[in-house]
Amino acid sequence: MTAIQHFDVGNRRIAYRLRPGASPTLVFLPGYASDMEGAKALALDAFAERRGLAMLRFDYSGTGSSGGSFEDGTLAVWLEEALAAIDRLTDGPLIVIGSSMGGWIALHVALQRAHRLAALVGIAAAPDFTAWGFPDHLQLRLSSGETLRRTSPYGGEQVTTAAFWCSGQQLLLLNDEIAIDCPVRLLHGEDDGDVPLDVALRTMHALRSADVQLNVLKGGGHRLSEPHEIDAILRTVAGLLEPAP
Repeated sequence: MTAIQHFDVGNRRIAYRLRPGASPTLVFLPGYASDMEGAKALALDAFAERRGLAMLRFDYSGTGSSGGSFEDGTLAVWLEEALAAIDRLTDGPLIVIGSSMGGWIALHVALQRAHRLAALVGIAAAPDFTAWGFPDHLQLRLSSGETLRRTSPYGGEQVTTAAFWCSGQQLLLLNDEIAIDCPVRLLHGEDDGDVPLDVALRTMHALRSADVQLNVLKGGGHRLSEPHEIDAILRTVAGLLEPAP
């Protein structure tokens, strides 16, 4: 396994693992309150090692091995960190792979670094979840400055700050065309209880690219971390590496 290294974005100490190798570099963006040591990230890193590809994975500030407080994080802050990691640590073409919230960030990365994107992969991608993921009464509480603390379905406490919610509301994508032209592959669980399948369909239709495919995994939940689901993710990335016929 590659060693943990660090770089700074402002006063935030960001932990990352960078595997040297050939282009395109795989970049993994974790989901909300997740980190670079999850099952999907590790499987992709092993895939990169087998293929001799470069791969970058990192922890947003306040998560995993990075410094800072989670409650100081916002979508804009974590997007800034993703762009800084890509700009400082990688060269050449990229395949950006985003899980859940990381899929939302990946779309913004593709918009802002279009010249670098060879392809984008969204795994249960959750663009705009600050809009559709909270009923009106919770959005009212967030808009008034309250921090929400709820029980996570995956254990522990799920924290959503007003600052994070406001940041997300300023970075919404699904109400307009998403001006991304590279190949995009979306994988989504049929039974995803956190991100409705309709979000994947809306994302597919909003993307400007003509090369967009949505793979719905029968019976799949939100995490898509079962062995056959990870195999589907790896097959998707492998397909993007093959030359066009």
